[in-house]
Order: sequence, then C-alpha cells, then structure tokens
Amino acid sequence: MKRILVVDDDPHIRQLVGHHLRAEGFHVLEAENGVHAETLLHEAQVHLVIVDLMMPKMDGLELCRRIRADYAEIPVIMLTAKDALLDKAQGFEVGTDDYVTKPFEPQELIFRVRALLRRYNQASEVKIKIGHVTIDQKSYTITTENRELMIPIKEFELLYQLASYPNRTFTREELIERIWKRDYDGSDRTVDVHIKRLRDHFDEKADGIRIVSIRGIGYKLEESL
Repeated sequence: MKRILVVDDDPHIRQLVGHHLRAEGFHVLEAENGVHAETLLHEAQVHLVIVDLMMPKMDGLELCRRIRADYAEIPVIMLTAKDALLDKAQGFEVGTDDYVTKPFEPQELIFRVRALLRRYNQASEVKIKIGHVTIDQKSYTITTENRELMIPIKEFELLYQLASYPNRTFTREELIERIWKRDYDGSDRTVDVHIKRLRDHFDEKADGIRIVSIRGIGYKLEESL
C-alpha cells in the first residue's frame, strides 16, 4: 500500500485530503508543519508528499528543499491558496513536482497523485518508453520507430533523467548535481548546450517528444503525440 504524507497546518484540510486518499486505498500520514513532517519521513517509508506552502516553524518551500536533499526520489505536490506565478516558480526551483491551488476538487488531487506515482515508478525501470522513443539505460542506446541512436554519455544521462520524470521541471542546478555531480565547477550554460544537442537529435512530430524550456528555471521533457 502506497503511503502518502499530508503536511498542512489546517486540520480541516488534512482531514479532507486524508479522507479522499484513504477512500482510494492509500495509507495516510499527517503532519501539521515541516518539522513534524521531517520526523515522519525519517521514521516511515513515504511514497509521496502533499505539502502546504504557508506553515509555521517550517514552510512548504523549505520542507521541499530538504526532501530533495535527503529523499530525492519522493515526489512532492505543493498545496497552496496562492496562485501567483512567483510562488509557482519558487516551488519548482526547490523541486516541487506539481502544484494544486486551493480551493481544489479532491478528485483532481487524486488524479495528480496517481500520475506522479506512475511517473516515479517508471523512473526505476532500465528501459523507458516515451512517445516513439525507447531509452535503454543498460546498453546506452536509444531507438525510435525507424532508427537507433548512440549519443555521448552525458547527453544520454541528461535525456534519461528528464524522461524518467516526464512533465517534471528540473532546474539547471538540479540537473548539474544529478548528471555532473556535486564537484562540477563549470558554468550552468553546460546544461543549455547539452539540451540544444539533445533537441537536434529528435523530431518533435516523428519521435513524439519535446524538451520544453521553463523560463528562468530549467527544463522538462514531455510527449508531443
């Protein structure tokens, strides 16, 4: 059973979200702030976190930042009453996977939870199929409907990272840390250069994928079928 952690200082929101998650067969943990959430993350296996933006003691942005640092493969949905572009940008910068604005339809939240869990489950696979492209991590090969590609290792690793979490926005800094590792001391323009090379390898219509630039933040890969 998948375990979902709901973090919100409003007990009514926790009760509402928890009720609908349990009705869908999820096990639900609740925390009233980021400090409490960190304790629960340490004590139990959590498969996804739903976190409010505005909370006392530790807000949602800081909690998400810490989740990305210590539990990188746990997806995060940011839940907030705010709808400003700046808030969304800050959320994506710290590693939020999705964003739901209050008031919301509970069923919409359930759809997003299931979509994120499917996406992260896919990330653990050796082969990823997206659009008309199959990416084989074991052989470092890429096949489409009519060709096979062999590309430089860093380009491959960047593509595999983006394709493992389709529609998730990665900041340049996050991609550098994951692909080039912490000891990289070059320019973040390296990511832009590798993204351009990746785009040159694929045709959006024929291959069914595209790499989207998120202005001022980074990149995401999505299907274009």
